[in-house]
Amino acid sequence: MSASTVHTTPVGTLITVAPTGAEHAKADVPNLPVTLDELVRTARDCEAVGAGMIHVHIRDADTRPTLDLGLLKETVAALRAETGLVVQLSTGGAVTDHERDRLRVLDAMPDSASCTMGTVNFGDDVFMNRWEFIVELHERMRERGIVPEYEIFDLGQLASLRRLLDRHGPPAGGHVHVDLVMGVPGGMPGDTETLVAALRLLPEGASFSATGVGRTAIPVMLAALSAGGHLRVGMEDTLSYARGERVKDNAQLVARAAGLARIAQRPPLPAADVRELLGVRATG
Repeated sequence: MSASTVHTTPVGTLITVAPTGAEHAKADVPNLPVTLDELVRTARDCEAVGAGMIHVHIRDADTRPTLDLGLLKETVAALRAETGLVVQLSTGGAVTDHERDRLRVLDAMPDSASCTMGTVNFGDDVFMNRWEFIVELHERMRERGIVPEYEIFDLGQLASLRRLLDRHGPPAGGHVHVDLVMGVPGGMPGDTETLVAALRLLPEGASFSATGVGRTAIPVMLAALSAGGHLRVGMEDTLSYARGERVKDNAQLVARAAGLARIAQRPPLPAADVRELLGVRATG
């Protein structure tokens, strides 16, 4: 076969935006998107500057974190109608949410959902993820064709992921994708040494994104890009753009990540390519 007929897949970067989270109060962060209209507008703006997936937490009418199934279904439908983004729902919710409510998130039938691989101290709180709960999340996602993103807060959770896959089989879509959540007080630090250690423990063939919380955002982005990884950014994870400068909006964070990805010669992947990468099923 001549060189002119060889097909090569473009190398790019999956950029996930996590715009809201469950930790920040709207009263303290007025520009945090908490209503459905704000979330959809944020999603459109972030897709325009390079996001391929959105990691969603929702709020109720009083701006408090909620896992209300009706609101989740409405949110998934609106994001699909108004954007091409891969829609990923958080099954973590807030640290106080009950397991049954977290499992019910899957009934909203997103493209993807998070699956945290272990319990972790989360600041002054405890984010509980029992082994039996993790297994049930994994299996329910496979039954529904929802692609998991395995959230890793500490290195030992990568050993748990290997155990999960060995005992319970591959995820929906067949591809293992991991998000390394770094810099959470109580979890693994957000530095290059820890990221390199985590990569040695990834399951064979897995892809990874990395999230740097707070001031670790930029070091983690740079380290992840240098190692061939993908990125998650957003106001869930950081409210500071630079020293003494607050984040204007989520699109500002996505645009910076997209610029760094282009400098690394791995430009942002459009949503269609993200679906192919992760094995997301067709909708509609």
